Amino acid sequence: MSITVRTITAAQHREWVAGRPSVSFLQLPEWGAVKAGWQHESLGWFEGSQLIGAGLVLFRSVPRVPNRSLAYLPEGPDIDWMRERHPALSLDDWLKPLLAHCRARGAFQVKMGPPIATRRWQADTIKKAIAEWSDGSPNPPARISQTLADWHSPSGMKVVERLQIMGWAQEAGDDAGFGDVQPRFVFQIALRDRSLDDIFAGFNQLWRRNIRKAEKAGVTVTLGGIDDLAAFHAIYVETAARDHFTPRGLEYFQRMWRKLNHDGQARLALYLAHHDDHLAAATLMVTVGTHAWYSYGASTTADRDVRPSNALQWRMISDAHAAGCHVYDLRGIADTLNPSDHLFGLVQFKVGTGGFAQEYVGEWDYVLRRTWAKAFALYQSRKG
Repeated sequence: MSITVRTITAAQHREWVAGRPSVSFLQLPEWGAVKAGWQHESLGWFEGSQLIGAGLVLFRSVPRVPNRSLAYLPEGPDIDWMRERHPALSLDDWLKPLLAHCRARGAFQVKMGPPIATRRWQADTIKKAIAEWSDGSPNPPARISQTLADWHSPSGMKVVERLQIMGWAQEAGDDAGFGDVQPRFVFQIALRDRSLDDIFAGFNQLWRRNIRKAEKAGVTVTLGGIDDLAAFHAIYVETAARDHFTPRGLEYFQRMWRKLNHDGQARLALYLAHHDDHLAAATLMVTVGTHAWYSYGASTTADRDVRPSNALQWRMISDAHAAGCHVYDLRGIADTLNPSDHLFGLVQFKVGTGGFAQEYVGEWDYVLRRTWAKAFALYQSRKG
C-alpha cells in the first residue's frame, strides 16, 4: 500500500510525539507558533488510515507573493529513515508524497534536516587530536572531521547516497562546519545507564574544579518562571555584545515559554545562577521525551571568575538525568581543532564534559520550481 501525506491537527501531532522516545523540539507542533514570520503546518504520513510518521513544516512566503514559499522541516521529519519499523518502504516512498504535498501548497523548494547521525568522536579522541597542536606534530588535524571517528553509521551513509540519487542537494555549510540553519556537528553527553557520579567523573579536571569553585563561592542555581525572562534577556544582550552576535528580542523567549509550556507540558526550563544576590548567568533547557537540549545561555563578564556557567550546566545535566533522559545535548560546535580558530574555545569547553561530538547528515534541499528558488536565493543574499 502506498503512503499518503496530508495535514494533521496539532492534537494528532502531539499524540504522535507522545508515543515516540523523542523527536527534535524543532519538530514539535508548538514550535511553528514560536517562529514569527513563518506559516506552519503539521503533516502526517499515512499507510491507509494508520499514521506512521509526522513532521512540522515551516513556510516562508516570498514577499508580496503569498502563494510561493520555501518549505522547511528543521531536524525532521520524524519518519522511518533507517527502515527499522517499515522495511518494505523505501526512502522514495516517504519523500515523494512530501514533495507533492509541498508543491501543491505552492512551495518552490523544500529544505529538511534528517535527524540521522553518521559519525561520532569520543572526547578522548578529540583531546588527543588537539594535543598534536602542542606536541610539535608536523601536520596536526585542523578539523574533527579529518580524524578517525570512533563510530560511524553505514545505514546513515546509505540515506545520504539515496538522497543524492533522488535529486536532493546537500547544504555545503561554511568553513567552520556549520550547516545552512541548524548545526551539523553537536556535542552530547550520554546519561542512560550512568550514575551522576559516573558523569561527574567523566568531566575533565578543569570542569570538576570549576563546579566546585562555583559551589565554594556561594553560587546558587534556581529555576525561574516567565517573569524572570526579562532578567535573563538583560544579560543575554550583554553576552551578545561581548561575543558579537545579534540577540533575539525578549518577545521571542516569552513566546517560546508560552508555546512550549502549556496544557500541562513543561518542556522549557529557565535556570538562574545568582552570586552575591545578583544574577550572574542564566540558561534555557528544552526537554522532549528522553532528550534534553541546552538551548540558550547568558552570563555577565564581571562574574566569570566564580564559574556560574559550569554550575548551571551541572544542574541542568543533573535534572535531565533525574528526569530519565538518555542524552544531554549541548548543541552546536564548529568542526575545528585549531587552537587559533575563534570558535575553538567553544569546542574545548564542551569537550571538557567528557561526552562525544556527533555529525549529522546535514540539511538538504529539493528544488521544485527553479526560477522561484533562484529569485528567492538572490533576494536573501541581498537582504544579508
